[in-house]
Amino acid sequence: MPERLEPIPLVFWRSAAGREPVREWLNGLPREDKRVIGRDIAKVQFGWPIGLPLCRPLSGGLWEVRSALPSKREARVFFGFHDGMLIALHAVIKKTRKTPAEELALAKQRLKEAQSWHARTRT
Repeated sequence: MPERLEPIPLVFWRSAAGREPVREWLNGLPREDKRVIGRDIAKVQFGWPIGLPLCRPLSGGLWEVRSALPSKREARVFFGFHDGMLIALHAVIKKTRKTPAEELALAKQRLKEAQSWHARTRT
């Protein structure tokens, strides 16, 4: 699979109040965990399309980056695409085998918001 010369631009979902929950979540992690997640996201940006074990499609245009962390935990960063950009929507440390439905619902809601906001600003 050929790598891209230019990465797919990454943006963080931003709330109406200006908060970026995924960036805040990342900043709260240990340095080595941040490094692994950053590398995994970069692999998606430069190597898209990517499948398992790194990246998995969910539903409704939602994808997850699957990171095995040095702290022996599993992280998931949920993202979607819009207008040529990769949007980091939500992130969690896995505590069970199955991702809780409310975590996926939040990521899907944020993707819809990002797409509708972008559509409103382009008219």
